[in-house]
Amino acid sequence: MDAARRTADFLVSEAWDKSLQIFPYEHPSPSTDSSHLAYFFDSGIIVLGLLAVWRETREDRLLETSVAAARGMSAFRTGREYHPILTLPRKKALARTARWSTSPGCYQAKSALAWWEIARITGDETLKRDYLDLIESGRHTCRGFLAGVGSEKKDRIKIMDRLHAYCYFMEALSPLLDQAECVNTYREVMAETAQYLRELAPQFVRSDVYAQLLRARVRASHVIPLDEVAAAEEASALAGFQAESDDPRIDGGYYFGKRADAMSPHVNPVSTTFAIQSLEMWRAFQAGESEACLQSPI
Repeated sequence: MDAARRTADFLVSEAWDKSLQIFPYEHPSPSTDSSHLAYFFDSGIIVLGLLAVWRETREDRLLETSVAAARGMSAFRTGREYHPILTLPRKKALARTARWSTSPGCYQAKSALAWWEIARITGDETLKRDYLDLIESGRHTCRGFLAGVGSEKKDRIKIMDRLHAYCYFMEALSPLLDQAECVNTYREVMAETAQYLRELAPQFVRSDVYAQLLRARVRASHVIPLDEVAAAEEASALAGFQAESDDPRIDGGYYFGKRADAMSPHVNPVSTTFAIQSLEMWRAFQAGESEACLQSPI
């Protein structure tokens, strides 16, 4: 909790640009080593992180900054889409590329969860509507997200990176699993993710995709019967990425991925966090701990 407080304090006291009402992508920004940019996705993740600390501390400034940052994300809007990256201070869109992180897509709804959470706390109907609009747009466009990669063999490997982002859309849908159309979309995205994961794993696989798929299964198990055979397979594969090392910075962490039979030579903190939560949710499901299964994905 001390570390969480320090991080939140840094975000609201130093990283937040009050004059622009936005979180620059890097700090300090601009600098000789950093372009002055803001990312839609990162903005929402920051808000979700601040809200997680606020729920424990109830510090007014954390909620106030979260609300301002969530509303400030409207600068990314372009019609019914949201620019992924803006240049600062003018808040002009950066040129898009074929990479998923520099293009709009259904994955952005994960960050829009910040709007949903703010709306639940403050009653802000505009943010709630914006979240629901982005979900609806994602439901109609998500099946084309993976098709953003070519069909040739060398391009199909890139689908693995897009699966990571694709799973974010399932997370964005998780508050709406009381709605039949959202359950159907969730089920379709989950099935497609599982199919590609197994097809591509012999060539290249990311540990976080195993983790995201596993926790997606468990998170929706109250409305979509969980395929326990597939989940057990994914949990076993995920556990195989955990590192054992005399170096305490690495020991217990999870490697990023694997190409053919060669493990990637670096431990990734995001992969590790996803893996820890996913395997704990799987354990809770097996133990019949229903409340633990319904926790929000990190």
